[in-house]
Amino acid sequence: MIGLVIDSSSQIPQDLIDTYDVEVVPITVTIDEEPFREGVDIDADAFYEMVEEPLPEIGTSQPSPGEFVEAYEALAARGATEILCVTVADQHSGTFNSARIAADLVALPVRLVNSGTMSFGVTACFWEAAAAIAEGAELEAAATLAEALAPTISSTFFLQSLEQVRKMGRVDLDRLSSLTSPTSANAPNATDSQQADQANNADEVSVYVTRGADFDVAGSTSGLISLCELMLAQVPTDQPVRTGVCLAAPEMLPYAELLEKQLATQTNVVGTVRYRVGPSVAAHTGPGTAGLFWWPAN
Repeated sequence: MIGLVIDSSSQIPQDLIDTYDVEVVPITVTIDEEPFREGVDIDADAFYEMVEEPLPEIGTSQPSPGEFVEAYEALAARGATEILCVTVADQHSGTFNSARIAADLVALPVRLVNSGTMSFGVTACFWEAAAAIAEGAELEAAATLAEALAPTISSTFFLQSLEQVRKMGRVDLDRLSSLTSPTSANAPNATDSQQADQANNADEVSVYVTRGADFDVAGSTSGLISLCELMLAQVPTDQPVRTGVCLAAPEMLPYAELLEKQLATQTNVVGTVRYRVGPSVAAHTGPGTAGLFWWPAN
């Protein structure tokens, strides 16, 4: 029996946790220096209620090796004889290193996958491996599938504000600014996005796109419909893909719903899931983000 472990920065949806009996190791998020374990002490809704404007001081810290040991041992107690553990990229977090240290502290073998990606991209890699295991794949074959998928994962998104990105310091803002239209400003609230679509002087916001290791700006526009159209234009139509649509703060729901509705009309999209942008990711992006991931469907 292969046990499965992932870290909470993956934003893995509950239905996948239940389907594959996953142990999720929580990232710790601090709000004004008070620590909360993602998915244990705080969920997305509670987080967004606590971080309304003006934004408090928000930070994140990697899980300890001991937390990974607990996850490995919990799976062993349920009958696992070996473990697959998929984590956020090591260049973005020390989480992978904690998982590696923990692997040396338990008796059963642990195959680690440094996903090379972040947020729902980690879940996409994990999902590929977990589905293969469910169909009978052995540990190494499943891990290899996860590692091979990572470079093919793409995403597109916008940020309502760069304030939290600037505070966290994980993103090269000089690079971001060089890509961003000089007219880019805050995205409109979803509640008045229809008016923003029609306004001649509406502020524009930049939509970003990642394809593997490449990062670029797709363009700038404003309003619910225009922003979603620009994001959807990045998704290929000439190959089968799976997609994950994000929902951050509750006011971003109209973006998620419109993206899902439009993706459902694309015949090459073989499946779409919604995931929640939880505390560990929103701590870096701010609460007002919308977008989606996609990757080849095999």
